[in-house]
Amino acid sequence: MDLLREHYQQCELLSAFTISRSTYQYYRKRRGVIDQERERLKRKVVAIHAASRGAAGARTIAGQLKDEGEQVGRYKAKQLMKATGVISKQPRRHHYPMNEQESKIAANHLDRKFSVTRANRVWCGDVTYIRSGGKWLYLAVVMDLYKRRIVGWACSNSPDSQLTIRALRMAWEARGCPEKLLFHSDQGCHYTSHAFRRQLWRYHIKQSMSRRGNCWDNAPMERFFRSYKSEWMPIHSYKTDHEAKQDIAKYIRYYNHVRVHSYNGYVTPVVAEAA
Repeated sequence: MDLLREHYQQCELLSAFTISRSTYQYYRKRRGVIDQERERLKRKVVAIHAASRGAAGARTIAGQLKDEGEQVGRYKAKQLMKATGVISKQPRRHHYPMNEQESKIAANHLDRKFSVTRANRVWCGDVTYIRSGGKWLYLAVVMDLYKRRIVGWACSNSPDSQLTIRALRMAWEARGCPEKLLFHSDQGCHYTSHAFRRQLWRYHIKQSMSRRGNCWDNAPMERFFRSYKSEWMPIHSYKTDHEAKQDIAKYIRYYNHVRVHSYNGYVTPVVAEAA
């Protein structure tokens, strides 16, 4: 009699929650059973998240898992992240004021045409500052817009023309001294100086500049620096310049060879460029 009463109560509860009896029995039998395949994927998610220093989100994790041959989409990656308790630390988007004033030295020839069809046709550069040893260390980077690959960089304690020239020289020599190249940057003094412009002239590179105070005209470079600072750079400053330079080099290798990019269809810049 008690079993019959329990059976009817169970049926009423299942009906109230619109759950079929077969579904209930299925989950009841599997309760406590460990899904080995899911546990394996969860370990991979934790490893990818840790390698990104806590920055990788569902799209990035899904992209890297697909590169490893796993059939995992964005939403399944999100479920796995929730199950493992990992959270992406990507910052929120910011809104910036717009300005239409072009440089008197070089026009905005790029005009936000960031989709480039060939390598070594359009490069962009920018400079940012990093706290190191109680002072500022400046980082100049050059990116090939074709597949968003970092091709040159340099560090210095002074944000002068020699810093940007060194980054440009590294890129130009590493990429085999390309021709018919456009170089885009903001209107910083390290790009408008006579020394830097002379270096562009020696390399036969055409100069393009963003409108004053308009960060969206150089959005790919702004995004790179944002990724580095939010994903990789320690919350507290580097202890020494040597430590900072080593960590920057490590991030650039990670960015080019490991970190998947939505622009590249969730493959790395090196793989996308080779393809």
